[in-house]
Formats: sequence, C-alpha cells, structure tokens
Amino acid sequence: MDAAVDLVEGAVGAPAEGAAADDASARLEPYRRELTAYCYRMLGSPFEADDAVQEALTRAWKAIDRFEGRSTLRSWLYRIATNVCFDHLEGRNKRALPIDLGPANRFDQGIGAPLPESTWVLPVPDARVVPDGADPAEAAMVRDSVRLAFVAALQHLPPRQRSVLILREVLRWEATEVAALLDTTVAAVNSALQRARATLAEADLEPSADLSGLDDEHRALLDRYEDAFLRYDIEALVALLHEDATLTMPPFAFWLQGADEAGRFWASPEPSKCAGSRLTPVEVNGLPGYAQYKPSADGTRHEAWCLQVVEPEGGRIRRIDYFLDTPTVFPLFDLPLVWPGD
Repeated sequence: MDAAVDLVEGAVGAPAEGAAADDASARLEPYRRELTAYCYRMLGSPFEADDAVQEALTRAWKAIDRFEGRSTLRSWLYRIATNVCFDHLEGRNKRALPIDLGPANRFDQGIGAPLPESTWVLPVPDARVVPDGADPAEAAMVRDSVRLAFVAALQHLPPRQRSVLILREVLRWEATEVAALLDTTVAAVNSALQRARATLAEADLEPSADLSGLDDEHRALLDRYEDAFLRYDIEALVALLHEDATLTMPPFAFWLQGADEAGRFWASPEPSKCAGSRLTPVEVNGLPGYAQYKPSADGTRHEAWCLQVVEPEGGRIRRIDYFLDTPTVFPLFDLPLVWPGD
C-alpha cells in the first residue's frame, strides 16, 4: 500500500501553499470528470458524485506532496474516491427507478405522492461525465455506462461488488489493479465480480440493448417524436413506441408499461395539459433527452415541467423517463425554470 494513501485517508498534514498548491491542483483537476462518472455510477446521484469527487480531490490535494508514486496518480485517486463512495453509501438505502419499486400501474390509477429525492437514481448531463477531447470510442463507452438502466442496476449490488464490476467491466482494469486498489486478493476480486454478474442476471437487471451511438434511423425517430410531441399527436406518439415500452415519472413511484397504456395516459385530463409545450434538446445519461416547458395555468408563459430521457432501440422508443422534480434536475443542465422565449 502506498504510504500516502494512509495519510490522505485521514487528511493528515497541512496542504501545500502558493506555487506548490497551484501545481497540485493542475495535476489533479484533469481527473475530475472521469472520477465524477465513476462516483455517479457508484452513488446514482450527480449531486452526491460531485460531493464525493470534491472530497476525494481535497484529500489528495492535502497529501500529494507525500504521494510516493508506488501506484499511478490515477489509481491513487480512484482508491481515494472509492473509499469516499463507501463512506457515502454506508447505512443508506439504495437509489432506484420506479420500475424497481413495484409492478406497473394502470393509466387511471393516479400518480400518488412524490417520494424524497434520495429515493431516486437522478439524471446526469453528459457534459459532466464525458471527458473533454475523448476519442469517439471512449466517449461512446462512457455514455453507454451511465445509462439510467445500468446505473439503476448497479445500485442493487453491495458497494464492494459495485466497485469491482465498474472497475473490471466498465473501466477495464486488470484484476491485479483492482485487488491493489481494494487492498484484497485477485481471487477475492474475481469472486466479487462473479457474484455481481450473478445478481444482475438473476434479477434480470441487465441494461437494455447497447446504444453506443445514434444512427440515422434513430435520429429520424427522434425528429418524429419531437414533432409528434409538440403537436401532441397521441396516435403518432403511440406509433413510435415499442409494444412493451415503459414510461416512468420520478419522483413518483408511478410507471406504465405498453404503448396502448401510454396512449390512454397521454389522453387523460392532466397529461393532456402538456399540449402546446416547448422542448429543448439535452444530452443526458448517454441518451437523447428534452427539457419540457408546459403552458402555465394562466397561459402567459411556459414553465419547466419535466426532463425527458428518451431511449430508442430498433427503430422505436423503448422507454421514456420523465423526471418531474424540475427545481432539482433543471439546474443540473443550466436550464431556466421559465421558457426563455416568453
């Protein structure tokens, strides 16, 4: 174990000052975005991920002058960030999506009461987790590995299995590297990876089909979706869905399955108030999405209503996640709460 790891975990010693502090920051800051992606996968919240990364970088900054170089700087930072994530996860309930909390609802059941923010896997802007200057293959890998379905699936794993799965399967670390990071054996790492894979397979928690990039067919599909939604043409919207497509609506446990059920829901009185909405495209969790602004009750403006995460697959839409807690999610994307054109 690198001696600096012991020091940094307890934040022992005084931080560097002046030019040394600037040099330390310059060495550490380039890792912020990839560490944010890692901590987001571990924690399921961009807010907790930001906090964890800031804490990890602060610990590293305080001890970098005692970093002895027995491991790479990158692996040292991942070790610190992993321990910070373990601390954050201790004693907490796992975050989830509505699909994880119970069976599908009927369109006319009512969406119920909102659950606390801490219940949910929250969306993350691609810009916070995809490194600047990443080559197309690396960027596609990062986007695919922060998909909502995958991040939600990870939350079912114990923290150590979660970290092993991410490090081995997503980041492609060698088992020896992961063993050194977790201060354990290669055999223990391989065992944890097998258990993690089994848990995901047994509970049918594997993410849906790979979508490493949007081809022309899917781009055309999204254009049709946007057009149909802006016109609030329910028949056209239903035609774009897979037969067993799902709609979820955090912070409510309510969710629907099936294109016909979605159509009945969209046509019901409250959702039909979305007619006349405005949409702003966003890049979210490696998928296309839209910030939706719904007409206000008095008709004088369009107000933030939800963040839509749209997952196309095979020429149709597999799922749509509507994040309705706009005061929480819109600021993540630097989006105003009132449509700018009003």
